[in-house]
Amino acid sequence: MAPDFDYSNRSERPRGPVLSALSTAFPGVRSVQEQVLPYAVWWESHNRVAAAGGGPLWVALGDSMTQGIGASAPDLGWVGQLSGRLATRGWDHRLVNLGVNGARVEDVLDRQLPALEALESDGSPAALVTVVIGSNDVVVRRHRRGLVERFTAMLDRLPEGAVVSNLPNPQREARAVDAMLHERAAAGRLVLVDMRRDGPRSWRGRLASDKFHPNDRGYADMASVVERAIDRAGLIA
Repeated sequence: MAPDFDYSNRSERPRGPVLSALSTAFPGVRSVQEQVLPYAVWWESHNRVAAAGGGPLWVALGDSMTQGIGASAPDLGWVGQLSGRLATRGWDHRLVNLGVNGARVEDVLDRQLPALEALESDGSPAALVTVVIGSNDVVVRRHRRGLVERFTAMLDRLPEGAVVSNLPNPQREARAVDAMLHERAAAGRLVLVDMRRDGPRSWRGRLASDKFHPNDRGYADMASVVERAIDRAGLIA
């Protein structure tokens, strides 16, 4: 229980000029970007209640997809949909979502892992830790430099058995991260969510109006991939 948990789901970076221009030019991009602040506020309120409660804890680390940007409501991203499924299956849990729009691996290292450690400071480890991060690193060339090293540092700090997704991206750095995740999964150090192999073959009809973030249907498919990985690992009784 962490009754004094104080965490912001808002990005500390200003919106870049390219995204600002796209938001001005394209209504579909603008409508999705208009979700960013209210979704962050929604999760901040939800997280304070969850952190102060008792029972098994799920901590979700990640970026806009973990926050559910593009879904029709904050709790209809893959995290919210999967949480609902697990509750229906009888897993009575608390969910703290640390996702931040635009987050990169360095943000998990600098902000989200310290927040996870604060949640576990009473000596009670989280029952489930999930990580979906790296898309914002690989889509911009300058952020790819050092990605494998940053990802390694992140994995070294995650609790054993954390559920970590790979990156369905053709870039060399994404392939290197995938190989590292497979190696660690084979050694039993983490649970791999293989979005490269098991994710949707086509995103037709699964994208929000910005044509980048998933919509409710796309997030439902992502939730299914994560759910199957959790079930194969036997993490949820």
